[in-house]
Amino acid sequence: MKRQEKAKEIQKILNETFPDPQIPLRHSSPFTLLIAVLLSAQCTDERVNRITPKLFALADTPEGMARLDPKEVEEIIRPCGLAPTKSQAIVKLSAKILSDHMGKVPDSLEELEKLPGIGHKTASVVLIQAFHKPAFPVDTHIHRCAKRWGLSKGTTVLQTEKDLKALFPKESWAKVHLQIILFARKFCPARGHKKEKCPICKEL
Repeated sequence: MKRQEKAKEIQKILNETFPDPQIPLRHSSPFTLLIAVLLSAQCTDERVNRITPKLFALADTPEGMARLDPKEVEEIIRPCGLAPTKSQAIVKLSAKILSDHMGKVPDSLEELEKLPGIGHKTASVVLIQAFHKPAFPVDTHIHRCAKRWGLSKGTTVLQTEKDLKALFPKESWAKVHLQIILFARKFCPARGHKKEKCPICKEL
């Protein structure tokens, strides 16, 4: 089966198993999504969702967040891991959004990636989920499954991203990237994977 054929079959199964995927990180604006995705690095979405209400009760805008002491932020987000680094990034990126973007989260990949603590994947998530602009964020789940399913031989997430963008229609990227993450967690984990119980792997 060629890659393009595999992609079509996989997309069909994804649409059957997760027809209406929702972004698992709770947020109310591009800014709160940006902060939630930053916090999710090396942390579960469930834990982030438990922490962000406390943080956003203090500040849920760049203006409010930039006024906070990083130590105050650090204390709240400690359960998410990497708290000293993340707290500094949150306060600094808030200040940069104020100084460089008139208090609005930028809606271009280039400008998002210039913000402190924001890498390519986080920028891509915000771009496609908050601003509905084409992007295909690739996390460890997607990187693993793309290789396991024979959709990419990429050794880096950037190569995997390039391969997946070529295989799936641009208008489906926002949905497919969420579908693969949810599917990977439920059916196609890194450990304890059972091919015969995975709706995709057993068909390939």
